[in-house]
Amino acid sequence: MLTAKYYSNTDIRLEDIPVPKIMDGEILVKVAASGICGTDVMEWYRIKKAPRVLGHEIAGTIVESRSAKYTPGQKVFVSHHVACNKCKYCLSGNHTACETLHAGNYDPGGYSEFVRVPGINVESGVYILPEHLSFAEATMIEPLACALRGQKVIDVKSGQIIMVLGSGVSGLLNIMVAGLTGAKVIATDIDEYRLKKAKECGADEVLRAEKAGEVRADKIIICTAALSAIGQAFKCIDRKGTILLFAIPDKNIEIPTVDMWRNEITITSSYGAAGDDLAQALEIISSGKLDMGQLITHRLPLRKIQEGFRLVAQAKESLKVVLEI
Repeated sequence: MLTAKYYSNTDIRLEDIPVPKIMDGEILVKVAASGICGTDVMEWYRIKKAPRVLGHEIAGTIVESRSAKYTPGQKVFVSHHVACNKCKYCLSGNHTACETLHAGNYDPGGYSEFVRVPGINVESGVYILPEHLSFAEATMIEPLACALRGQKVIDVKSGQIIMVLGSGVSGLLNIMVAGLTGAKVIATDIDEYRLKKAKECGADEVLRAEKAGEVRADKIIICTAALSAIGQAFKCIDRKGTILLFAIPDKNIEIPTVDMWRNEITITSSYGAAGDDLAQALEIISSGKLDMGQLITHRLPLRKIQEGFRLVAQAKESLKVVLEI
């Protein structure tokens, strides 16, 4: 089968490897669509484990099953990370801190024609897709679930002022999720194309990043890796406010501790999504509450994955890039 193995952002090699053999309790999925995540182009983060087959936003069809739960022909989204549901983190509702969740994956990765889904993922990480939902739209389940998780962490509510710094895909998803709560959403970016998209996705107000200094927000969601966004967040956060690091820079950040102390500011982060978040994301997308299709700007074959990485890394007039396999 064809796979795309990551060596660096500019060195992704197409390789033929054997189709994985499944064992008892596992399934084999023919990948139909695989989204390119912004984290996949964070070279400083990914290159540490290169070479490897990346890709964790997949949808496809079961072609072989050794599980009583699923049968060939079913159309599915598969989560690459699943929690154990037994450890202290899971039992306290903090599933994304679970070591099992951090350690697991499917084989070999979503940028391939087939994936073997391990038994633990089969048990709690496979979601049947409705017939009307396209495979490309289904790749947005995991990214949307991450936004849902992040906003649960900071408890976004109706009546609050939410500022989203950075209007790429993750920023737009957070704008859309915050809009579902009835919160007022202010979006920023340095790019006019993305500010236009932010407005289309429901932002009540859009501002160029350099003009946002006078705004006071109850919650700020940082969706850009730019270090300058950290400083801007502390200028714009209201007293008793919360800053969420949804995206992270490649360097340690400086925190104005005196301001943080005097104004009782909270700074926190969120990582990934749990099973409940994924199920909620699927329901939101399949019911049409949010339109994921408007975020998909490019659809490419697997053989053009290098072009897909270029589009995502350059972050110009592109949003979600989906590989159709």
